[in-house]
Parts: sequence; structure tokens; C-alpha cells
Amino acid sequence: MGFFSKAKEALSGQQGQPGMVHVQGAGPIDPAIMGGPSTRSVAENDPIWEPINGVSLQDYANWAREAQARGVNDEAGLITIAAEGGVSAADAKAALDGWVARMGQSMAVGQQFRKFLGY
Repeated sequence: MGFFSKAKEALSGQQGQPGMVHVQGAGPIDPAIMGGPSTRSVAENDPIWEPINGVSLQDYANWAREAQARGVNDEAGLITIAAEGGVSAADAKAALDGWVARMGQSMAVGQQFRKFLGY
């Protein structure tokens, strides 16, 4: 079975979703099947939105916004900002890594992060 046939089979019932790549005769293809972030919409109650070690996506965006204002552009600086809010370095590191990983799984997470940043 060819790649596009497998993709079509894997995505049966996913036709017409925005942000999907469409291939003639194969229907929409979610980039997640090729290792990219998924373009599928994510329900509000999906576990992907759950805080990581007590840190929400909104918290992470707040740290990032504060880092931008201060000219901080490294992870250590972001962890320092998190510590000012009472988050341990270990929890901040886990949250940073976790939220970046979730953005790599779903474009919806990255889009929400940008909204929290004010873009």
C-alpha cells in the first residue's frame, strides 16, 4: 500500500478540516502522520491543555512576555522569571519542555500560546 493510500486510510472521516493538506484522490493529510504538529482542532477539555507541574499555558506565556520585556532570551532567564512567581526550577524546566513538546504535537497549542502573548 502506498504512502497516500495509508494516509487516506488513517484519516478517513477527517475531510474538510481547516489547515489540512489536501492531496488529489487522498483527501486531507494531517502533518502529524509525517512527524509534524497536528492541524486537528483540540477540544477544550483535552488533556493537552492540562497544566504541567502546576504551570498552565497562560503561565508560560506570561513568563515569555515578561522575558521579552526584560530582553531575556534563554531558558535560564525564563526559569529565573518563573522562580520569581514561586515556581521551582525543576517544575519550570518540566513545564517549558512539556509545553514546547505539546506545541510540537498540535498547532492549536502554539496558536493559543501566541494568543496569550497578544499576537
